Amino acid sequence: MTKKPGDYCEVIEPIWDQINIYDGADVFLNSYSTVKPPAGQLYAAHFAQSEICNGGFHQLFSNSTGVLSPEAVQGFRLIGMNKTASLLVAAMEALCSPFPRDRAKRQKTLKEVPKEKLGQLDRAFFKEIYQENGGFEAAANAFVSSLDN
Repeated sequence: MTKKPGDYCEVIEPIWDQINIYDGADVFLNSYSTVKPPAGQLYAAHFAQSEICNGGFHQLFSNSTGVLSPEAVQGFRLIGMNKTASLLVAAMEALCSPFPRDRAKRQKTLKEVPKEKLGQLDRAFFKEIYQENGGFEAAANAFVSSLDN
């Protein structure tokens, strides 16, 4: 990962191994609580957008990374990507309300969600993640730069 000053990766890299997304909701929430909110929220948004851009909401929700979806919503809002955050909220609500942090429950529930519903949300997300507020990377970097001022 090549970084330059103001790169959001500078904020999330130090906490990369501190947050545990692999051992269930309780372990995640406990480890997440040990980091400062802006860094944790950027971390969550980074992971969510990476998963969604790679395989859509289905991939996010079926993988262990799905546990951080509520925090990713906060992260998108933090960097001024409110439409993107709303699309993640809509996908979470399509899955189940309240959102299941338990991976097995998410995977089971995911089977019941019509593919066209998530596909429609995927397409809207793909548009917003690259356009809203200059796109994810630009918005995250701008937020990090504003912290330095």
